[in-house]
Amino acid sequence: MPDLPAVFGVTASVTGRRWVGPDAAVERMGLAIAQAAEVPEIVGRVLAARGVLPEEAAGYLDPKLRDLMPDPSTLGDMDAAAERLVRAVRARESVAIFGDYDVDGAASAALLRLWLAAQGIEATVYIPDRIDEGYGPNVPAMQALGATHDLIVCVDCGTLSHEPVAAARAAGADVMVADHHLPGETLPPALAVVNPNRHDDTSGLGALCAAGVVFLLLVAANRLIRRAGGREVGLIDMLDLVAVATVADVAPLVGLNRAFVRQGLAVLARRGRPGLAALADVARLRAPPGSRDLGFVLGPRINAGGRVGRAGLGVELLTTADPAHAARLAAELDLLNEERRRIEAEVLDAAIRQVEARDPQAPLIWAAGHGWHPGVVGIVAARLKERFNRPAVVIGVDGAEGKGSGRSVAGVDLGSAVGALAREGLLLKGGGHRMAAGLTVEEDRLEDAMAALAERLARQGAGAEGPRDLRIDGTLAPGGATPELVARLEAAGPFGQANPAPRLAFGGVIPSGVRIVGQGHCQVRLAAPAAGGALAAIAFGACESGIAGLFEARASVRAPVHVAGRLEIDDWGGTRRAKLRIEDAAPGA
Repeated sequence: MPDLPAVFGVTASVTGRRWVGPDAAVERMGLAIAQAAEVPEIVGRVLAARGVLPEEAAGYLDPKLRDLMPDPSTLGDMDAAAERLVRAVRARESVAIFGDYDVDGAASAALLRLWLAAQGIEATVYIPDRIDEGYGPNVPAMQALGATHDLIVCVDCGTLSHEPVAAARAAGADVMVADHHLPGETLPPALAVVNPNRHDDTSGLGALCAAGVVFLLLVAANRLIRRAGGREVGLIDMLDLVAVATVADVAPLVGLNRAFVRQGLAVLARRGRPGLAALADVARLRAPPGSRDLGFVLGPRINAGGRVGRAGLGVELLTTADPAHAARLAAELDLLNEERRRIEAEVLDAAIRQVEARDPQAPLIWAAGHGWHPGVVGIVAARLKERFNRPAVVIGVDGAEGKGSGRSVAGVDLGSAVGALAREGLLLKGGGHRMAAGLTVEEDRLEDAMAALAERLARQGAGAEGPRDLRIDGTLAPGGATPELVARLEAAGPFGQANPAPRLAFGGVIPSGVRIVGQGHCQVRLAAPAAGGALAAIAFGACESGIAGLFEARASVRAPVHVAGRLEIDDWGGTRRAKLRIEDAAPGA
């Protein structure tokens, strides 16, 4: 971004990045928004950087779900799916839900299970074992479910499951799919495939996660029940499940997704779902969860059962009405999450060594190892993607086959590339969506498959960028970082994929009280002698990044530093104050 100014003149920070600020057009638009919406100018700049116009600002800061909700019937096969679901309720049929073992799959299955339970149908929930069965429907499981159920609904999976769907139908069941993963050239022989990423879908809702698709299915089913004079099930209180899934599945937090998460966080704050309340307690969340907590605190714990424990634990936690049972499940998932972290650390260390030995600047970075736990390869791929700013694939090899998971960067469609290789035969199996994908590959074709994948991703622009620039939304003095400003900034959220939290820079501040805490993190106090005021801050991983060393050296001689990061609220001890989560730093003049 050579045309953007270097904030505080930082062209090479401690982490080797150039800090770039908003251009003049964003600054002008930010001022216009601040005046129109009566918000601080820095909030106006944040909105302008996200493409919000002055006349849209008020609505953006207070999004209404009713204004953004689409007609579910715009999704292909939605009407047929809703009609079949309602028919199952009216006829008191036996229903099975086949879900995925991740957060999106668990939340999707929980949504449908709870809705059916409210209609008097106790559905069977089947979550496959990650190691023994792998992702998605398989023929033996679908045959067994088909022989004992009238209707099977596949959620967060099924779009590529031609043989398993056919097997269930041959066994006597109707099959529906509510999914968001990219399809192949043809759809499976299901009664309905509700998927906004179908090639023939015109809904424009391809950014939804599976839980969002299931929620719209339930809206459509409610509408049919209401028209017939029946009792519909309240859905607003289920948006906490949609919110958790949307953030954990890295869906873009724009439009409908943003409204889902905004409303879902409000539901979550009421602690009406025993499982999520217990999970927040075991994770020691002192305040109502925010979007970051969904992705980094609650989501990983829900995932832990499917990664290193019992696959169905997540659904069980999300659907139980018993607080005591919820507490036991949350404690078990917390322990499994600790085990997952230990395994992840071991695999990540080995994967980083492979990437650095191969080529960390390649269009695709990848690593593979015998015995690597399949439950952590996706997380490790995400860590590699964050560290090297490249699409990443990590594969655990068992015998002659490897099962892997990949994560992508903005602008690079990993799922379609993996799906194409599977259709060409270089992969045994593969698919996903833009930001994430799964694959199975024969070990003796591993190198060829990764080379072909790298070539496809390079054609999309992967690997073309140089060292990452750090985009700054605005500058501030420590005294200006108040709880009130944090609240105004958070109105532009919730933040996550495609809507990152505002990053602010503080220039010429003096560090003091530098203290190493935890595993290489650094607490520091930042003061601006000229402007007045001070701000508490923390930098995670500061010892490894070199930020801690900079703070210690500059604090010893009271020399200034520049810091960049994201503001948050710290309410430790019952007093609300602003705190900075530092992401980067540079020596001051």
